[in-house]
Amino acid sequence: MAERTLYNHVWNQHTVDLLPNGDTQLFIGLHLVHEVTSPQAFSQLKEQGETVAYPDRTVATVDHIVPTDSIARPFGDAQAEAMLSALHANTHAFGIRFFGLDSGQYGIVHIVGPELGFTQPGMTIVCGDSHTSTHGAFGSLAFGIGTTQIEHVLATQTVALPALKVRQIQVTGSLVPGVSAKDVILKIIQTLGVHGGIGYAYEYAGSVIESMDMDGRMTICNMSIEGGARVGYINPDETTFNYIQGRPFAPTAAHWGKAIEYWTSIRTKPDAVFDDHLVIDGDQLEPMVTWGIHPGQSVGISERLPLPNGDADMLRAYTHMGLQPGAPIAGTPIEVAFIGSCTNARLPDLRAAAAVLKNQRVHDSVRCLVVPGSATIKDQAEAEGLDVVFKAAGADWRSPGCSMCLAMNPDQLVGDERCASSSNRNFIGRQGSATGRTFLMSPAMVATAAIHGCIADCRL
Repeated sequence: MAERTLYNHVWNQHTVDLLPNGDTQLFIGLHLVHEVTSPQAFSQLKEQGETVAYPDRTVATVDHIVPTDSIARPFGDAQAEAMLSALHANTHAFGIRFFGLDSGQYGIVHIVGPELGFTQPGMTIVCGDSHTSTHGAFGSLAFGIGTTQIEHVLATQTVALPALKVRQIQVTGSLVPGVSAKDVILKIIQTLGVHGGIGYAYEYAGSVIESMDMDGRMTICNMSIEGGARVGYINPDETTFNYIQGRPFAPTAAHWGKAIEYWTSIRTKPDAVFDDHLVIDGDQLEPMVTWGIHPGQSVGISERLPLPNGDADMLRAYTHMGLQPGAPIAGTPIEVAFIGSCTNARLPDLRAAAAVLKNQRVHDSVRCLVVPGSATIKDQAEAEGLDVVFKAAGADWRSPGCSMCLAMNPDQLVGDERCASSSNRNFIGRQGSATGRTFLMSPAMVATAAIHGCIADCRL
């Protein structure tokens, strides 16, 4: 088993007890809550006459069901309105901090946590959302939990889990212009498969990872779960510390030195032992595009689609996507372009898309949605004039939310539309239509596809 890794250090520090079934009872440093998976947990809490053990360690916001064209209340969707009303009532009843629509700081939970300074190295972080792995970019152990576990964390601030093995993934060399963090993680998932990470925590390392800003690192860790890994993390460094410093809920100046001392101490040691190891050559990477019905089915933009050779999963994907084996991915038509989600809706993502769209026009056959990840990011983007660029290009500049990443709000595909998306999942029906087809790629690649009306290389 792995030894002397950040995973081992943080796991051991938060261990409350070893349970008879072999699981570990872990203390949870930060519990993030949103409107979709929490109502049942709060109901269970009330039914059992329990209270929230550490309300100051729980933070809530609203993201999945929020309309991005208008946040006027009540929502047109009665179920969405009920979910938001329940979250407001529950957080008020239990004294939990809630960043609602009127806070000016609401947004996708995995974006709000870091940008407000709640997410910090060495923490254990949970949320009723599988993409909680995003927060591992800061050197935390962060993972999604189910509704029953949400209730347990609210009541006890602990959760029971089996220990994981640790695989180190080194991305060496450097990325050429036009290749981004999204391409790195898609290549990793292509290499290891969507089930390759089951039972593992992924430690991302190497020169490519170390040179990334925090936004890129969050993109990498966000999609760990798409590769089957429940946890993905990056060791904290000066880039991490500089990002956190000065944020509203970051350690104050009086405690900053102590925080840096602890954050540095948890880093994986030079003599650490891993259960497995993978090296990816960053010099050889190109923009990646998924062509199938899960994130592991991808190719480089210059490549042709693989031959199925009788593989039932691939044959099903080809049938659904309407593609031909052996054909180039470049030139595949699209009708929708979506820039957003907890994977790629941060300010650098919007800048990258705007750089492509500046002085260009979205193709007449394409509807393009640009959805910032939080109210803060929306304000920052507008201060830089990015919204003006998007609007001038013919894109639809929206308010924050999960939007077209998943079918829990009005932003959905219609019929068999093909969508170039900067989100994280391309499962059948994920974007709201059972016959809709999703191609995952970076924000720059989405913007390029929006201009051309087809999948194209953002470097050309």
